[in-house]
Amino acid sequence: MENRLMGRLGRHASVVGLGTWQLGADWGEVEEKDALAVLDAAAEEGVTFFDTADVYGDARSESLIGSWTKSNPGADVFVATKMGRRTEQVPENYSAVNFRAWTDRSRCTARRPR
Repeated sequence: MENRLMGRLGRHASVVGLGTWQLGADWGEVEEKDALAVLDAAAEEGVTFFDTADVYGDARSESLIGSWTKSNPGADVFVATKMGRRTEQVPENYSAVNFRAWTDRSRCTARRPR
């Protein structure tokens, strides 16, 4: 799998990423074992970029990725999570205070055991 440098972060990530909306089970039931198997399969193919968001299954995908990374401590994955979709999308809601709160919620969700 080809990798690219993530600019100023100094980290590499695969050019093909795994979008994890489906792991949130918003469109139907996704068993936890099946969701973890998707993450396993992606990593086995060299995918090191996982894309998620706090609204995917009300943070379910973030939590599953957190569980997976704990079970795979040697996996060098880059997890990008999107935020700011839980609020009315107007400029005044996108403040530094809200960004910190959203980021902290995502970090805590990813650490929470399933």
